[in-house]
This record gives sequence, C-alpha cells and structure tokens, in this order.
Amino acid sequence: MKVLLLNGSPRVGGNTETALKAVEEGFKLNTKDEVEVLNVREYEIAGCKGCDYCRTTEDGSCITKDDGIMIAGKVLDADVVIFASPVYWWGISSQLKTAIDRIYMKGPFLTIKSKKIGVIAIGGATLDDPEYEIIGKQFECIAEYLNWKLVGEKYISASEKKDLSKDIESVNQLKEFYKKFI
Repeated sequence: MKVLLLNGSPRVGGNTETALKAVEEGFKLNTKDEVEVLNVREYEIAGCKGCDYCRTTEDGSCITKDDGIMIAGKVLDADVVIFASPVYWWGISSQLKTAIDRIYMKGPFLTIKSKKIGVIAIGGATLDDPEYEIIGKQFECIAEYLNWKLVGEKYISASEKKDLSKDIESVNQLKEFYKKFI
C-alpha cells in the first residue's frame, strides 16, 4: 500500500510533527507499506479559484501551476491518507484546508479507488471540547462524499509545543495507529 501522511502544521518540531513521526515509525516497523510524509508548510499552494478549469481537461489538471498539483496527485495515488493538523479555531489549519481544497481538481478520479483515511487533530482544549467532534464530522463528510472510508481518528490534547513528546502513552498509541489501516 501507498501511505501518505499530510502534516498540516505550520510549525516545525511541534506536536503534529511528533504525532506523524510516531505514526510513520509504526507503519515502517510493522508493515511493508510505502510511507511518505508531506509537510504542507514546505509547499506553495494557492487556494482553489473555483473556476472549474480542471473539469475541462482529461486529466483534471489545474489552471494554477503550483505545488497543489503535486499534492493532489499524491492523494490520488495513495491507498491510505492520514490528515494531521493542529486545531485552529475549532478546525484544521489553513495550510491543510488549502491542500484539501486543491484536491478538488482530481474530483472525478478520487472516487474511482476507495481510500482509507485517518485524521489526527491536536488541540489545547480537553478532549471533551466540541472542536474534535467538528473536525471529525468534516472528515466523515469528505469520506462519504468521495466514497472513502474514515477508519482512524486520534484526538490529542496538547497545548505547549513539546507536550506530545512527553506523553509516552499517546505516542505509543500513535505508533499503533497503523493497525486501523491494515
């Protein structure tokens, strides 16, 4: 399987990056899957213009020539996509949202092959806060719309930059996250 881990955090070395390193380690130690991590912050991705140019091309190419095309292609090729983000204003980061908006260009192709997806959201609020439910619901809707399967959700309360790295139980749970996708 091809596994794509999308890091939606603008921060280097923060909790979201720590989470994905643990998930990556779990996949690499326990499966033969091809795992790729993309730090969305490292790419130039403009917002979707809603022009529907992509609907006029045979391959779903976009009029905006930037890294959004590459990321949409990697999402299309992956069997598993795990979206990870810090919580900003009860939602995912603008960096991850922009990347998700740009996969629109591959719309008709995205439903051909069912994917397993997961979501990891890390916020400063306690786990009973509605922000995690709101994010989970968004990904449930995305999965339903594209005929994908949302098979893994992990929500973590961590407010300081290095909190997750000190939470051994959560890190170990993240290393076992791969089991939801096999």
